[in-house]
Amino acid sequence: QVQLVESGGGLVQPGGSLRLSCSASGFTLDYYAIGWFRQAPGKEREGVSCFSRSDGSTVYADSVKGRFTISRDNAKNLVYQQMNSLKPEYTAVYYCAVDVSVFCTLGAKAYDYWGQGTQVTVSS
Repeated sequence: QVQLVESGGGLVQPGGSLRLSCSASGFTLDYYAIGWFRQAPGKEREGVSCFSRSDGSTVYADSVKGRFTISRDNAKNLVYQQMNSLKPEYTAVYYCAVDVSVFCTLGAKAYDYWGQGTQVTVSS
């Protein structure tokens, strides 16, 4: 059974940091492009970062460039998203997702499997 589980969310003050994890079971992450998305209340789901399976290249949304870093640990079958200098507008549910394509995209429709999400709240 293919399953993705996010963890690491929580409440953090503006300017703080969090590291999200995405654990995969039932399949190997090596064979997929991986993306992180977020959805704030009343807003559409948006792509934040992604990691291509072909060459390990990464793509970031302009709003998080220089603040977020996506990485993977193939041995542990985990994907991470390090989030620094967090802003209140980053408050959302964060999801990881996988796509069989060679190169990743920040478009949510491309992704085949999704986790349940983890809440990130940035507030003082």
